[in-house]
Amino acid sequence: MVNDNILALIERTPDAIMRQVAERVRMRRLELNWTQNLLAAKAGLPLATYRRFESKGEISFRGLIMIAIALRAEDDIEQLFSTKNYQ
Repeated sequence: MVNDNILALIERTPDAIMRQVAERVRMRRLELNWTQNLLAAKAGLPLATYRRFESKGEISFRGLIMIAIALRAEDDIEQLFSTKNYQ
């Protein structure tokens, strides 16, 4: 795959960004003194799904939104792609 080879050469790969987002969520969870189990329950996600997200950054967009709502960070999701004026 040509795209995979190109992405491997740049620093900001999808996998790297996914892991960074997961790490920020983990840090927010820890700031709140919440367990993985508690956040998963508040987000309405299976614990295994949440654990996979925290360890690999892999989650559906819906799951990410559910986590954001549980953390009261849904505004962050709503702001995606909103800073530039598209023509």
